Amino acid sequence: MSASVIIAAAGQGRRMQAKINKQYLLLQGRPVVSYALKACLEAACFSQIIVTVAPGEEDLFRRDVLLPYFPQTNIIVVQGGKERQDSVRNGLEAVAHGIDYVCIHDGARPFAAAELIKKCLGTAKEKGAVVAAVPVKDTIKKVGKNKQVQDTPPREELWAVQTPQVFRRDWLEIAHRKAYQENFFATDDAALLEHYGYPVYVEPSTSLNLKLTTPEDLLLAEALMKGGILDAHRNRL
Repeated sequence: MSASVIIAAAGQGRRMQAKINKQYLLLQGRPVVSYALKACLEAACFSQIIVTVAPGEEDLFRRDVLLPYFPQTNIIVVQGGKERQDSVRNGLEAVAHGIDYVCIHDGARPFAAAELIKKCLGTAKEKGAVVAAVPVKDTIKKVGKNKQVQDTPPREELWAVQTPQVFRRDWLEIAHRKAYQENFFATDDAALLEHYGYPVYVEPSTSLNLKLTTPEDLLLAEALMKGGILDAHRNRL
């Protein structure tokens, strides 16, 4: 089984309220996106590592991430698009001929362990499409525009989806091509495949595989790294 990974790092991250895109914010002295790259390299199962960056940030990414931390690594840099889905589609165009599976991972999700990535790849080989996810802990309410509760879905049926997400290449390319033709946008690649009728399965993860979206997330990530909690998290996978 051959696989490539596309690391989505082209988002502007407005909710982070920072002067630079969140992928370049420092976490324990290193850019956030460097941790996602490190995990993918440690998994040692990808023929290609492709990173999508915001237009105009190619040189910034090479200067602040590739040269200091991965100088001897052949990482492909691709210009992202307006939406995350556009960026992934651009990344797909760089996937080499003969690749069977494509992994999508968020550049702002620094704590995905290499072992989780390998588990997702293994499950994708059996099922065709898999997403890392965790069962929700809270009761979830569906709320209307007037803030009135409309429904309470059974909690045992609800999972919070993360990345990595791994798909058969042909499924992912077909879904993206159809979505582009129909101008359909989904919140993630798994939802895109679901929309076009492909079965998607979950690979259990942990809540520590968090995505850095707000300033509070960055503070939490710093605390987790200083407290040694992440090592225990990885040992449970």
